[in-house]
Amino acid sequence: MNSLPLEKKLSVISALVEGNSIRSVNRMTGVDRNTINSLLLRAGERCSQIMDANMRNLKCSFVQCDEIWTFVGKKDRRVRKGQDSPDMGSQWVFVAMDEETKLVRHYEVGKRTRETTEQFLIGLRWKLNENRFQITTDGYHFYRSIQSIFAGYADFAQLVKLFGDYGQERGPEARYSPSGLTEVISKVIDGRPDEDRICTSHVERQNLTMRMAMRRFTRLTNAFSKKLENLKAACALHFAHYNFVRVHSSLRVTPAMAAGITPHIWELGELIA
Repeated sequence: MNSLPLEKKLSVISALVEGNSIRSVNRMTGVDRNTINSLLLRAGERCSQIMDANMRNLKCSFVQCDEIWTFVGKKDRRVRKGQDSPDMGSQWVFVAMDEETKLVRHYEVGKRTRETTEQFLIGLRWKLNENRFQITTDGYHFYRSIQSIFAGYADFAQLVKLFGDYGQERGPEARYSPSGLTEVISKVIDGRPDEDRICTSHVERQNLTMRMAMRRFTRLTNAFSKKLENLKAACALHFAHYNFVRVHSSLRVTPAMAAGITPHIWELGELIA
């Protein structure tokens, strides 16, 4: 891989961040699949370092949190006894986004457990400064740890969305369509959050961006992560590219520029330099 020309490396990375699978990138660029995977791992490590170095002492007013599902190796129902481990089966990516700048402040990959949730929240706390802010999550009960982790400087609310079929039977043509939204329940958990700003729509839209930009998240396909380290590398590459390289359609700048972290749009080569 070290002998791979820089232009070829950039072609591979560019194809990956646009939602292509490793096999399709292999067909497009002619680069061996093992080389592509090695490049992904190294780029992911570099992007993780970039995120850690730049996401410090951040100021924000409104944070939205959500989690998105994927799996590694096998889905849970196919994991046999003795094969179950933290690196196999269902994995969740917890995401914290700034509502105003659309910057992904922090993320965490792991099981949907109390330990992962608290690790995610503690990581988010270290990225933010001490200014008071408002945080909104879905109804996942382990998010209640926010009350102790952010004690004293976070106004915390949860937004629970209930989905159904409006009393109608769903035919075969609607099998893969989402159920209709029937009710939205807003709960103030701690502090005095602005009820007009209790929202998770922006971070939920990021879930769609992830599914479109990372092939391993695309539903109803045979693309998936074979190893947890591959999933973590793909997430690091995606979020660094999203924050620093990709111009947000509504902001007209990158989220990192909107947040004042950097004065310019990064080139893709800066992520793997």
